[in-house]
Order: sequence, then C-alpha cells, then structure tokens
Amino acid sequence: MGKNMKTMDGNTAAAYVAYAFTDVAAIYPITPSSNMAEMVDEWAANGKKNIFGQTVTVSEMQSEGGASGAVHGSLVAGALTTTFTASQGLLLMIPNMYKIAGEFLPGVFHVSARALASHALSIFGDHQDVMATRQTGFAIIASGSVQEVMDLGGVAHLSAIKGHTPFLHFFDGFRTSHEIQKIEVIDYDEFANIVDYEALNDFRNNSLNPERPKTMGTAQNPDIYFQAMESSNKHYEDIVDVVEEYMDKLSSITGRKYGLFNYYGAEDAERVIVAMGSVTDTIEETVDYLMNKGEKVGVLKVRLYRPFSTKHFLAAIPKTVKKIAVMDRTKEKGALGEPLFLDVKSVYYELENQPVIVGGRYGLGSKDTTPSQINAVFENLKFDNPKSDFTIGINDDVTHKSLEIKKYINTSKKGTIRCKFWGFGSDGTVGANKSAIKIIGDDTDLYAQGYFDYDSKKSGGVTVSHLRFGTEPIKSTYLIDESDFISCSKQAYVSQYDILHGLKKGGTFLLNTIWNEKELEQHLPNSVKKYLAENNIEFYTINAYEIAKEVGLGGRTNMVMQSAFFKLSNVLPIDEAITKLKESIYKAYSKKGDEVVNMNYTAVDRALDALSKIEVKDEWKNLIPEKYERGNLSDFIEDVVKVMNKKQGDLIPVSKFMGKENGEFPMGTAAIEKRGIALTVPEWIVDNCIQCNRCSYVCPHAVIRPFLLTEEEVKNAPEGFKTKKAVGKGLENYSYRIQISPLDCTGCKNCVYVCPAKEKALVMKDLEEQYNNEKENWTYATEKVGYKEDLISDTTVKGSQFKQPLLEFSGACAGCGETPYAKLITQLFGDRMLVANATGCSSIWGASAPSMPYCVNECGKGPAWANSLFEDNAEYGYGMMLAVNKMREKIKLLMEEFIADNSSHNLTSIFKSWVENIKDAKLSKELTLQIMPYLKDIKENGRNKEILGEIYKLKDFLIKKSVWIFGGDGWAYDIGYGGLDHVIASGDDVNILVMDTEVYSNTGGQSSKATPLAAVAKFAAAGKRIRKKDLGLIATTYGYVYVAQVAMGANMNQLIKAVIEAESYPGPSLIIAYSPCINHGIKGGMGRSQEQQKFAVDSGYWHLYRFDPRLKKQGKNPFQLDSKEPTESFKDFINSEVRYTSLKRSFPEAFETLSNEAEKDAIEKYKTYKRMSEMKYDD
Repeated sequence: MGKNMKTMDGNTAAAYVAYAFTDVAAIYPITPSSNMAEMVDEWAANGKKNIFGQTVTVSEMQSEGGASGAVHGSLVAGALTTTFTASQGLLLMIPNMYKIAGEFLPGVFHVSARALASHALSIFGDHQDVMATRQTGFAIIASGSVQEVMDLGGVAHLSAIKGHTPFLHFFDGFRTSHEIQKIEVIDYDEFANIVDYEALNDFRNNSLNPERPKTMGTAQNPDIYFQAMESSNKHYEDIVDVVEEYMDKLSSITGRKYGLFNYYGAEDAERVIVAMGSVTDTIEETVDYLMNKGEKVGVLKVRLYRPFSTKHFLAAIPKTVKKIAVMDRTKEKGALGEPLFLDVKSVYYELENQPVIVGGRYGLGSKDTTPSQINAVFENLKFDNPKSDFTIGINDDVTHKSLEIKKYINTSKKGTIRCKFWGFGSDGTVGANKSAIKIIGDDTDLYAQGYFDYDSKKSGGVTVSHLRFGTEPIKSTYLIDESDFISCSKQAYVSQYDILHGLKKGGTFLLNTIWNEKELEQHLPNSVKKYLAENNIEFYTINAYEIAKEVGLGGRTNMVMQSAFFKLSNVLPIDEAITKLKESIYKAYSKKGDEVVNMNYTAVDRALDALSKIEVKDEWKNLIPEKYERGNLSDFIEDVVKVMNKKQGDLIPVSKFMGKENGEFPMGTAAIEKRGIALTVPEWIVDNCIQCNRCSYVCPHAVIRPFLLTEEEVKNAPEGFKTKKAVGKGLENYSYRIQISPLDCTGCKNCVYVCPAKEKALVMKDLEEQYNNEKENWTYATEKVGYKEDLISDTTVKGSQFKQPLLEFSGACAGCGETPYAKLITQLFGDRMLVANATGCSSIWGASAPSMPYCVNECGKGPAWANSLFEDNAEYGYGMMLAVNKMREKIKLLMEEFIADNSSHNLTSIFKSWVENIKDAKLSKELTLQIMPYLKDIKENGRNKEILGEIYKLKDFLIKKSVWIFGGDGWAYDIGYGGLDHVIASGDDVNILVMDTEVYSNTGGQSSKATPLAAVAKFAAAGKRIRKKDLGLIATTYGYVYVAQVAMGANMNQLIKAVIEAESYPGPSLIIAYSPCINHGIKGGMGRSQEQQKFAVDSGYWHLYRFDPRLKKQGKNPFQLDSKEPTESFKDFINSEVRYTSLKRSFPEAFETLSNEAEKDAIEKYKTYKRMSEMKYDD
C-alpha cells in the first residue's frame, strides 16, 4: 500500500493520533494547543470513528484544573482519556498529574510546549511548562517535527496502554504546533494492529466499578507512605522497554528509525549537541553542513525524556565524543543548570574519561534559532574550556553569557523555493498561505513547509508567513533568512519595516498598493528603491484593496494576493494552480454560503489580469537611504519601543532592560506606533455636525475626539482647523471641533454609522489625504488646546467625551466591541484607577509589548494596570483593594492621632473632613489639594512632624482609588468564576467589568458558559446545546451586589448611568457589557458592531437592566429593566451572524430546533426580568 501523504500542522497530527486511541477528551482552550481539541470536537460532531469504532466524547471544562480532574475521573472509571494543553494550563493540571501517575492510569496529555508567565506573559513556545512537570511521574516523550508528532504521539498512546503509565507527549508551541508540513499519515488500522488489547482489558477491568468495588485515594500515615511510594520503582524501569518496543514497531511500519535517543552525524564525532524538540532538525541541517567541510560533529536527539535511560543514552552517543553541549529551551532561575544539562552531567558522573559537558539556553518565548547560532555552539566546543551556561540568539551584554556568531552560514538545500508574505492580522493572508501550502503539498510531488510569524495582537497585528517548497523533506525549523519571493499586503509597511530584507538577487517583490507608478516613485522610501535596483529585483504591484472591495470582500485581500502569487511564482502551472485554489475556496467557505464562495472566485480571476510590472530604474542605485534620527524621548522608548515597532526587537541587547527586569513598560507607548493601517478614515463635515459626541463615545481606538476652544485658541489654530460655535449650557464662550488622528485610525466606520445627523457629519476619505490635512491639527488639538473637562457634567454621553480618554490606539480589532467600554471608564475615573485585567483579548490589546494603550493625563496620572493570570483575576484585583484600604487605614490612624493632639491646628478640620469622608472620591481629591502644601513643607516639630512625614510617604493613597477588575466572559463565566463569586460575596468595594463576547475570543472563538443556545463556536461545532449562564441574575441573588447589563450601541445613556452608579456604589459592582466580536461573523462587518448591539437588544437577544441595592432602602424596587419588549425579529438577528447561520448550513435540522429553543429562552428570560422589575418593595 502506498504512503498516504497529507499536509498538516503539528496540532492536526497530534489530534489525529489522539483521536485514534481516545474514548473521552476533557479539554479547556489555551493557545497554542486549542486547535487540537477543536479538531477532535469537530470530527466527533461529524461522526469520525476511532480505532474502537466510536466517536470521541469531548467535554469542555471550566478550567485546565477542571479538565485534568475530569481526565482523572474518566481514567479511573475505565475510559482511555486524553487532554490537550500548554503553559499555565499544564501547571494547573500538576496536582492531578501526580494522582494519575500515582495510580498508573494510561492517560495521555498532548502539550504544545509554551513559555510561562513570569515577568511578562508570552503565548509563544519553549519548554518551561513541560519542565515544571518532570517530577510528577508522567513519562515524557518529545517530538521535534510534524512527522514525529504523528509517529511518537502514537508511541505515547500505545505505551501508556501497555505500560499502565500516563504520558506527556510534547512538541514546540507554534514552531511545531502551527508549522505546516507534508507528512505521512499512519492509517488507524496500523495503530489498531499493534495495540496490546490484553493490557487494555486489564485497564478496563481494574477500573472503579461497583460490580467489583475497591477503595482508591486513601490517606496513608508515616508507617507505610514511603514504602508504597518506592514500590513503583520497577514500574518505571519497565516502561522504558515498552516505549522502545513500540518505537521499533513504528519504525517497522513507517521505515523511520526511532529510538529513545537518536544520533545523527559523524560516527567518530568529537563534538556533539544534545537537545530535544524542533531545534534538532536545525542542528541536523548544521551537522550536514559541517560534515561536508570535514568536521566531526553530531546531534543526539532526546525522544524519551522521562524516565531518562542512562543505558540507552550511552549506547546512542558515539564513544569518540570529547565535548558535549546540552541545549535546554528553558531557564531555571538560581539553579546550577537547566534540567537536561543536569541529566546529562549525571549520566557521566561516575564514568571514567568523561567528556567536557557544557550547557546553554536557546529559543525562549519562540526566539528563532538558526544554523548560524548552532554553528556558534559547535565553535564554542572547539575551545579547551568552552563556555557553559551560555545563551544563543540574544546579545547578553550584561552577564556576557551569549555566544557570538562569527560566521553566518546557509544550510538550505538546493532547489528549495523560499517565500515570505507580509500581511495584516484578519486580512486573510495567513489563511490563504495555509491553503497554498496544502494545495502544493497534497496535490504535487513537492514537499511544503509553512510557518507563520505573528505577534500576540493577532487580528490587527503584523503577520509574516514563511513558506518553503522543495523536492526533498524540509527540516529548516527557523524563519526564512534568504527568500526568492516577497509579498506585502499592506502598503504602509514599506515605510515602517525592512520588508525586503533577505530578498535574493533577481528575486520577485509583489506589493499591494493603491499607488500608481508615478505615486510609487514619490512614496517608496529611498532604501526600498535602492535595494530593488541594486539587487535586480522583479517588482510587481496590484491593487488588491480595490478588487476585494468591488467583489464584496471588504478588507480581505488574501485571495487576490494568493492568485497573484501563483501567477508570479511558477510553483505550479497557472491553470492548475487556479483550479486547485478554487477547490480550496469551496472547501473553506462553502459553509458560509454560495455568495461568499463566488466572491472569492471572482477575486482570484480578477487578480490574474490586475498585476502591473514596475520599472526598476537604474538611477535608484544612487539614492541615499533615509537616516534614522533619534528623538528626544526616553532611552527606553528610543532603544526598545521604537526598535520593536520596526520589527527589530531581536537585536535589542539585554542591557536595555536593566531597571525594568520585572517586565514593566512605560505608559502610553501606543501613541508612538502610528501604524497607518486604514485605507480610509473619517473626515469631519463641520456644517452637518450636531455636537452629540456619539462618534467619540463609540470609537474603539480613541482616534476621534471633541475639543472646546477659547477665542484665542481658535485665532492661533493652524490653517484648515475648522470649528463651529459650541452648543450647550456653559459652553457659550467656546468653539467646538471634532478632531481625528488618521494614522491611529483602523477605518472601522462605527463613528459614521452612529452619527445621527440628517446628513452624516463624518464621511470616509483616503488616509493619505486626511493625514496630510490633519497631522498638524491633531497635534494642535491635543497638545495646545487640551481637554476642558470641567465645563459641563461628565454624567452625560456628550459631557463624558470632553474628558481625555486614558486608553488610546490599542491593538484591538477594527470595530472592537470591548475597548469602548474600557475607554469610557478611563475617561470617568482613569486618574485614580487600578486595573486588574484577566488574561484574554483585553489583556492583549491592553498591554501587548511594545504598545501600551493606557496612558496618563497632563498631571502624569492614569490607570495603573496589571495582569496576573487568567484564572485568578478577581482575587488579584481584590488584593489590590485590600492593599489600598490598608494604606488608607494607616493614613486615617495617623490623622486621628494628629486630630486628638491638635484641636486648633489649621490641618485639624481638613483631616477631620478627610476621615469622615474617606470613601468620597470627589471630596478626597479636593482635600488632598489642601493637605499637600502642609506635607511638602513641614513646619512642625516632634510627633507632629513625624506624623506628617509618615502621611507624606503615603500621599499617593490620599485620593480614594477606584479598583476595577476587567476581563472577558471566558474568565468571568468559567475559569475565574469561583474567584469572581467569592469577591462579590465579600461585600467589599470593587468594580468588575465583564466584556461579554460570548466566546473565548483571544484563543480563537471557543465556547464558554456565556455562549448562547444554538451558537456555533469551537467545542460547539454542532451548535451549543444548553442555554447561556445568567451571570448577572446569579449575582443579584446576593442582594448587596450592584449589577448592570449594558450594550453601548443600544442605549448610550443607560451605559453611562450604570458605570457611574456602579463606581459610586460602596460595595461590589458587576457590569456585564455586550461586546460584538470578530468571531461572531457579523454580516455587515465589525464597522456595524454598535448597530449590532442595538439589533441585539431590539430583537430581545440581549437585555438591559440595572440592579441597585441602594434603592431597597428607599422602598423602591432595586431591579430596573431598561430595555423594552422586543420590536425586531429574534430570528432575523441570529441570521445576521455567521456563528448561527453556519449551523444552518452544516446541521439544518439541528438549527431549526435549537434556534426555536433559543428564541423561547430569550422570551422566557425577558419575562423573568419583567416580573422582577414589577415586584413591589414599598412594605
């Protein structure tokens, strides 16, 4: 039988092999492992059978701790059970891992290994998480490539069954989990043939069952616990042979040789690197390169890491080895060395003629590891005393541990085609490139590899796709350094990044742009033109924006660019390429409807005739490249932030982070970025404006703001700075202007759609035109005019918008439904806010280095923001509140002591007022202004001087702080619910904002308890079967928690009332804010996100209310229903979002049933709220 070759990524390979052996999968989403569970769920929903002839039962739990508990219980009860996880999620599973290992249960954990959050969160790959579990008793197998994931994943499951031992099978997050490769797929029958069914039956027959009862999980005393622990020793000796047996069997089936340790290199090697994971393929490439030059080098690949077999290690490594470098993809602070290094040292501890052994670190947080870096490791081993505790890939100019690259080498195999695609998160570039790889990999004899380099912003961030094609298997597990073809989908990038870096002489460059040839000459930087000319580059342009817009795809230019790529690259004959591209379009988009499919078909066809070849002029060779001029900002901004903004963060040395080792970043750095990503931005039509400020209120990125000007400020304004007479009480002497920051705008259009003027006061115009017109105006408005915040009350929509937003220019998606809520809160309370932010979308757009959108006012005050973890955010914020209260309590005690001893002092009455009104925010501000002069210039003596000195040390706590806990529904409804419930139950004064997108937005749209009935989400591929949890209603049962449910676009006034009431409430408050998300698939696009909120409320899908316990004391009903009986069709609403209509196409009968149930549920919920609002509280 011929080999079954398929193109897939590491997560897909792991999911495929796991599905074969799994009865039950208990899961919880976390990047980058979520895709594995999503595929298992989708396959199960569509009836795929495992080797036992059943579909897998998939259960999404509320947290990773919950998932591991369910895995444990399922295993104990006799089902083969699997989970998929990474990073902090794996750490939450550790307690259950001890139990599962201690009970010898054959579970398998597939882990896409990822960095841990310490000084900062990183969603990217290394081995920190796996190394934190090596002590649990799990056997640990490492895969280094997508093919190995398929093969060794099977070994893990087979060995777990036969050896009655749980396995952790890991591979590098992103580098392997998301790398696409052409691999051989092992047929399920092959796996089924080598299962030890006797061992499987023993497992099932030894399960917990009342038919043959036993007691497990006993409590043991000092007399036997130790002996019982030691009784497992032989078990771990035996499992080594079991793993070796199954590696041999897989080798026989596939022809690929696997051992517990695999050696590659010279038989008489003297210098050897020991490593595990994806770096081993890069080392293998480097070994080939050096061996061709006559060097005696090799690599020992670790497959079975736990148990670690000394016998097999020594049998695999050449006897000629004199020097060993052990490379760990983790860091154990304060240890004598990293784990694998210490293991290898232990192997040789009692042996004579030991080789020199050194250790080093590489690749933390997905830091790229190249052959040149590996060569530096081999070069280091040439020294008599090679450096140990070294690092590669960074410049450590502080402790000088990094190895210097003295020679750059190219190890690529001849004939490999290397292509780079610069894209914009959400424009479809990554998805289109995945399709291209699968087309080439699945339908030709070529091998294909794809890797996608992007930041944690995802939608809205920069993406760079690295594609390789060749006639031999591709083992280059690092980013492309020299490319044959480069495509750029966003014209702004040519000025922001070095996009042509590495494009070889005679290579091809494709630019998506609205510029014609004459405009190109004007706008292309000299550095780009010079590179094109000096390297004889073939230069093409295409206006993919125009094509995508005309065919109805909006900003998704991916298919236009993909079609152009196939025409220019000649990887396949163009007719064949287009046919296969259209087949992939149908497969990808057919669930979204024929209209979407046909739009993509049209885009592909039109692209073929839209390419323009641009003349590269010889005189461009003489151009002088632009020089970078250092600004007058702080060293950190200049040396770190700006360098990162240019995508050159890898070059930043360690010394630049000294003083900020704890991971902190300065506020407001997002303002420096100026991405210029919108094609069109709003222009203010002064005569049409009715001065409602709604455009500013809803703007997700705070790029549109109202300003009030004095007569003098109007007179000094730049030319073209139009104003009109301000309207409103108290504004009689002022002029009014709406000002836009074009380079910070994402072009979402929400401002245009919410404008209530008869003739729109905002119209979309070309970015370039608006930037030239408005750049000086923005600077004048924000830096010279400033914010006149006290002229009218901030309790209205209009008044609130004259206050400076202290959240601006975030990396959130265009049209984001979350950021407008957070921005409004910063306008109202930002100068005294502490924010605890749950991990998720709001933490990524809120603090994704180097762009910090939370900023300060002219006094240097602003929201003090921090993120701890996903699961503990409520407790984290509660801890902040406890600390603030304790510090203020100390101030109160000092003031009371001062008052008692100084009845006639000027400060006494001020201190009395402060003590009596300690919880009054406004008064605390006023009193602080009166107190500070006395503290700055203390004229007292004795104890009074000491007291005032102590109060001065605590001066930052004089003003009442507003503690806010931000997060999404995945945190609030699921993983963090226990903590949230405890915090609101405490009765203490904290404010909680839940931005409810009804899915796990940050990890890609997985189902949560906030996901409504009938909605399709990941882990709910066949539609959610149970109703949404009513978090707000649950909170009202305490009776002393302020609760509000809001939707900005539906009722702007209700929102601001709720926010102000919640913050003023002297106890816990909970605001649940409906937040449309890109995952919803709104048919009108995210530019309609505010309108969609109104539609949601008008159709009865979402309800508005406020529950204020203070009203009970007034004899009033605390529950106020703010939304009316539905006036729009519920079915029309759900049919306006792809998350519902995709169910209609995939499972039409289920859609009919579930959508009817969902409508009944919404009606029932409204009736419940209606009854609550009509209850009498006058007795």
